Amino acid sequence: MAARVLVTGATGFLGGAVLRRLGDNGVGQGRNPSHCAALDAAGINVVNWTLPGAAPQSPQLAQVDTIVHCAGLSSPFGRAEAFHAANVLGTASVLNFARLQGVKRFVFISSPSIYFALSDQLDVPEDMPLPPAFTPYAQSKIAAEQLVRAAPEVGPIILRPRGIYGRGDSALLPRLLKATTTRALPRFRQGQARIDLTYIDDVVDAVMSAISAKQLQEGRAFNISGGEVLPISEIVESVCERAGIVPRWRDMPLAPTLFAARVAETLALMRRDPREPVVSRYSLGLFAYQQSLDISRARDGLGWAPRVAFAEGLDRVFDQGEAG
Repeated sequence: MAARVLVTGATGFLGGAVLRRLGDNGVGQGRNPSHCAALDAAGINVVNWTLPGAAPQSPQLAQVDTIVHCAGLSSPFGRAEAFHAANVLGTASVLNFARLQGVKRFVFISSPSIYFALSDQLDVPEDMPLPPAFTPYAQSKIAAEQLVRAAPEVGPIILRPRGIYGRGDSALLPRLLKATTTRALPRFRQGQARIDLTYIDDVVDAVMSAISAKQLQEGRAFNISGGEVLPISEIVESVCERAGIVPRWRDMPLAPTLFAARVAETLALMRRDPREPVVSRYSLGLFAYQQSLDISRARDGLGWAPRVAFAEGLDRVFDQGEAG
């Protein structure tokens, strides 16, 4: 049977997890020939397609009627033009294919970073007035969402998953563990910061619910998270305990530290090939402010709810030795 669901970003964390869940009913898009060859050798349908750019002529794409668009550039730091190319122009390319193919469901993976501001934000709803984009990444996701909403004929649904972690994660937990082993972690405002994270299987469940959802307003956005709002300190201590690491904390004044981070970002962008500074204002904001999502719309509209508590998610990660 020909694959029906195209998953872009199949060599990434979320895209790969969605593609594995779909099995023979999925075909993945990737741009790295060696990664695509490895997936193909493992019996996973994959098409080599560089984004932005037109879809290749491939029999594997002939029966596609649903797209899950996970591909993109995700980072708290970088040049605006790189994010625009990957996340805006890349999305436009996939939408063009969707229109030509007559796709009837287009699930776009966006980001709650579009809500971010240097302030406490608890139970944020999907329709809150957006603050000015805090990072070029957030700006690119806002622009990409606008493109998706402007294509009602492909049945768009937007998901905004928060802080995805789990087996195969190469970003959140590995970055945290690396930070704890190289320096003291900042503690601001008496350690008041709290956030919600999301286990990878819960995000895949949300994607599957979006694929099969009926009678939804086209272009509707849904927050996705684990539903537990936990202190940053508790999250760090739990991760480090399982990894056998004792984290070090350093109480720091917020305003001067944010100013120093802004200077570091400016200097980094002056390089021809900018590297992410040790700290950014965005990462400091995660340690300083309370942030959580209202997921009631996803519960009601998608019939979805998170199933994996943070403690259980960590057990799954470390029991399988895949924390980074």
